[in-house]
Amino acid sequence: MIVVGDVITDVVAVLTGPLATGSDTAAAIQFTGGGQAANTASWLAAQGVPVTLVAAVGDDTAGRDRVAELTTAGVDCVVARIPGCATGTVIVLAVGDERTMVTERGANVRLTPEHVDTALAAAEDATHLHLSGYALLDAGSRPAGLHALKVARQRGMTTSVDAASAAPLRAVGAAAFLSWIREVDLLLVNTDEAAVLAGGLDPVAQARALVASARRVVVKQGAAGATWVDRKPTIVTIPARRVAVVDVTGAGDAFAAGLLTGWLAGAAPHAALERATRLGAAAVSQVGARPSG
Repeated sequence: MIVVGDVITDVVAVLTGPLATGSDTAAAIQFTGGGQAANTASWLAAQGVPVTLVAAVGDDTAGRDRVAELTTAGVDCVVARIPGCATGTVIVLAVGDERTMVTERGANVRLTPEHVDTALAAAEDATHLHLSGYALLDAGSRPAGLHALKVARQRGMTTSVDAASAAPLRAVGAAAFLSWIREVDLLLVNTDEAAVLAGGLDPVAQARALVASARRVVVKQGAAGATWVDRKPTIVTIPARRVAVVDVTGAGDAFAAGLLTGWLAGAAPHAALERATRLGAAAVSQVGARPSG
C-alpha cells in the first residue's frame, strides 16, 4: 500500500483540566512522531501490511528522527528532505475526548508530484493508494495530492482519502474538495468534517449525500461509533468500543488503518468497521498517535 501525506513532530500536552487561558494549566507533555499519513502508515505496518509512505520533511534533526522512527516501525519511507525548510510541528492540547491542534505545516507543503512518481516507481506491486486530506487542503502540496489520485487511477489502483480536518476544509470549501476527490473508492470523514461537506447532523444522511462523490463513505463518530454507506446501497452502523480515554490524538488515523486492512482483505463492511474501531480504541488508550509497541 502507498500512503501519501504528512510527517509531523507532535508536542502532545495531556491537560489535567480545561485550558486556563492567560494562566497556567498542568499537563503531561510528550514529544512524539505525528502526521496523519505517517500515523496511518505506522498502524498499517503494525498490522503486518507492507506500506510505503510518500512525504516531505526538513533537512533537520527532527526530520531525520521522524524518518528513523518510521523505518524502525516497518514503514518504507520515500520521504524527501527539503533544504532550508523545517519539519512540520503540531502542538496538541488534549483534554478528555477532545484535542486542539496548533499547526506549523513546515516541509509538508513542499511535497511535489515528482516525489509521488518516485514512490510509485519504487512500489510497482502496490494496489491501493491512501491520501491524507491535508495534502489537498494545503495549496502548496495540492498538486501532489491530485497527481497521486490521478496516477493511482491510471494504474488501476483503488484509492481512499481521509478528509483530515474541519477548519481547513471549511476554508477551501466543500464544492472544491468534493471535486478533488470525486470517484475515490473510499472517503473517511469525522462528524465535523461530514457537517462541512454535507451539512446536517445525521451520519447516515451525510454519508448518503457524500456517496454522490465517493463510492463508499465512512463517518467516524468517536464515542458514538461509525457508519458505512456505499452505492449498493449498504448501510452499516456499529458502536464504539468502551475504553478509558487517555489521548484521542491519532485515533482517526488508527481507525483508517484498521478499516483499510479489513476492507482491502475482502472483509464485509461490518467486519472492516469492527477492525477499525478496535485500532481506534487502542489509540485513545495511550498518549501519542503511533502504536505503542
